[in-house]
Amino acid sequence: MKILSIQSAVTHGHVGNSAAVFPLQRIGVEVLPVYTVNFSNHTGYGAWRGPMIAPDDVRDVITGVEERGVLPQVDAVLSGYQGGEGIADVIIEAVAKVKAANPDAVYACDPVMGNAKSGCFVAPAIPELLRDRVVPVADIITPNQFELGYLTRTEPGDLASTLDSVDAAMAMGPSVVLVTSVERPERAEGTIEMLAVDAQGAWLVATPHLPLKANGSGDVTAALFTAHYVQTGDAKVALERTVSSVFDLLQNTLDSGERELQLIQSQETYANPRLQFTAYQVR
Repeated sequence: MKILSIQSAVTHGHVGNSAAVFPLQRIGVEVLPVYTVNFSNHTGYGAWRGPMIAPDDVRDVITGVEERGVLPQVDAVLSGYQGGEGIADVIIEAVAKVKAANPDAVYACDPVMGNAKSGCFVAPAIPELLRDRVVPVADIITPNQFELGYLTRTEPGDLASTLDSVDAAMAMGPSVVLVTSVERPERAEGTIEMLAVDAQGAWLVATPHLPLKANGSGDVTAALFTAHYVQTGDAKVALERTVSSVFDLLQNTLDSGERELQLIQSQETYANPRLQFTAYQVR
């Protein structure tokens, strides 16, 4: 399996491709990483160095890969945080090229905008760009509950309204939706949930809510879910494998006392997930 992953890169820590590539490789996926920025560290530190990569330069890299005759082998395109407005066009073009070369390929978009606690943290034009141009061409999207609400102009809260918001998102184009950081009021105390929906149904899984903010965990989640779903076609299986791996990654990070994800130290959790959480069908 091959995934073309168009995301940011950092030297210190793990976000974007610097978070997504290794877990994918550890489960046997060949990753073709294309970088949109090359920063010293993620922007959560408030200071960083390094360049945003010009859209034409990103496009050039993809064209070079195309010229090697690789695109027919690509099973999925994955994108995450979009630093500048011009990257959206590059991603949309890349998706069209890959699908022309391999009609069975899918596009998985993690529509990174922000979260319920801090609001939007991307450039002002990005959310509308994602909603109006990028998400409609995606097959899989992996928003958190806050991002799902923005994309669909709804306010997902309890399970019923969250499912309604997912339906609204699927009406925009995607056929598979993974909703992360679901905090419905009726959930068990001290838990956080994840919801996966496709044409076969909807599955919900709960884990303990760990007390940490881990930059890059969403990137790992989107990457693993995409790979597991493309490989199995089963939303429940993909959800359970992903949640198992990501929870153990976060627990290991919390236990370490470190700010950055313990991505390498947690590699067995991707290769051999414990499957300690069971998803149950809610529709």
